[in-house]
Amino acid sequence: MDNRTELMEALSQISREKGIDRNIIFEAIETSLVSACKRNFGTNANIKVRINENSGNVEVVNQKEVVEEIEDDSCQISLEEALKIRKDYEIGDIVDFAVDPKVFGRISAQTAKQVVVQKFREAERDILYNEYISKEHDILTGIVQRRERRNVFVSLGRLEGVILPLEQMPREPYNFNDRIKVYVMEVKQTNKGPQVNVSRNHPDLVKRLFEQEVPEIFDGTVEVKSIAREPGVRSKMAVHSRNPHVDPVGACVGQSGYRVNVVSNELRGEKLDIIQWSTDPIKYIAAALSPSRVTTVAINPYDMTAKVIVPDHQLSLAIGKEGQNARLAARLTGWRIDIRSETQAEEIGFISDEDLDVDYEAFLEEKAKAEAKLRAMEEAENAEIVETELNIDADTDVGVVAEDVVNTEETKVDIIEADAETKPKEVVEEYDDDYDDDYYDDDYDDDYYDDDYDDDYYDDDYDDDYYDDYDENVESSKEKE
Repeated sequence: MDNRTELMEALSQISREKGIDRNIIFEAIETSLVSACKRNFGTNANIKVRINENSGNVEVVNQKEVVEEIEDDSCQISLEEALKIRKDYEIGDIVDFAVDPKVFGRISAQTAKQVVVQKFREAERDILYNEYISKEHDILTGIVQRRERRNVFVSLGRLEGVILPLEQMPREPYNFNDRIKVYVMEVKQTNKGPQVNVSRNHPDLVKRLFEQEVPEIFDGTVEVKSIAREPGVRSKMAVHSRNPHVDPVGACVGQSGYRVNVVSNELRGEKLDIIQWSTDPIKYIAAALSPSRVTTVAINPYDMTAKVIVPDHQLSLAIGKEGQNARLAARLTGWRIDIRSETQAEEIGFISDEDLDVDYEAFLEEKAKAEAKLRAMEEAENAEIVETELNIDADTDVGVVAEDVVNTEETKVDIIEADAETKPKEVVEEYDDDYDDDYYDDDYDDDYYDDDYDDDYYDDDYDDDYYDDYDENVESSKEKE
């Protein structure tokens, strides 16, 4: 067996093991040989490599152009020398000089090796990236490998995924060799290869887990409309059935709660509330506050607020521990919910007759008309702009315009200098008329982040004396000055 046969078998083995296309392998070898040759003959040398993929025969040539006067020996040859090789050469012809790669020195051989290895690595990175980018926004099974600082690294097969601190479930232990389901948030290409960021607290992790356990969700019969989650504690999921003969809640719960228990166990015992989605906000809000029973719901669609009355003995159940149930219901529905017991509602007149007489269908019609009117105005405005741009005088002399532009550019500096001498300096407040101090006041909510914000999140790493020392150093430096 000669070297060429061994080479072809080795390349075939690399292609099978690494999953790299044979064309990429041959291209890498050609590039490596070209780099090695240019180290011997100069960077201007015109090196060509031809590889026969069937026989494994490798031919390397240095091409030189026939010229009258030589300016570069590495890529040119004189006509006189070319005629000694063959009598019919003319100016401009190309002469091939065979190159034997075996005579290369150690440095050239090392260069060729590095080029081949680099090409193989790049090809393998691209293969891995293309493989995992298709799994973005999906779930994978990972095995916990190690912890570095606060990051958790899990094996996803051919790549490792990283769970950042903000994507970890609170109080969840990540022990070596633990098998967990993770949600693939992002796959990005880096200099060190593909990087996969995965999550354990993303709301879509719940949705993907139910897709695996509930065939009705996987085939689209049951649709997941909304998910609100506090990782590791409780989640609420609103579902809707496209088939009137299929119960969406029953399909997700399963027989004796089997399906929902499988998902709950994967999430370390996280409680899951499955509710039925509805186009009627009153029914939807009442269902979202389960397991509590709701007596009355009054909505104000103009500011997306809802007033809810529950029985006295279920007020704490409706609100939940530290307001968790009400908070998740508000996130799930998108409505701001205010809850009162029956006794409290009677004492303060919590819900009036006007609140109960709100016509939600009329509000939707009014909103649709307003949106249609706005779209019509935008389309008319865009059409007017296009018409204005098209109404250009066709008789305008382009040459005259160009001459005017040149003249303007030539006199621009003189005009600026003249203005600087004649005009007084003025301070122009450019945006005072249009600026509104209260622009963001109406929509801003001081309490928006209060529920999710953790005061102790950064306590371990924060140093209270850091800025005190800084202030003392600044004051001392000022005193010295």
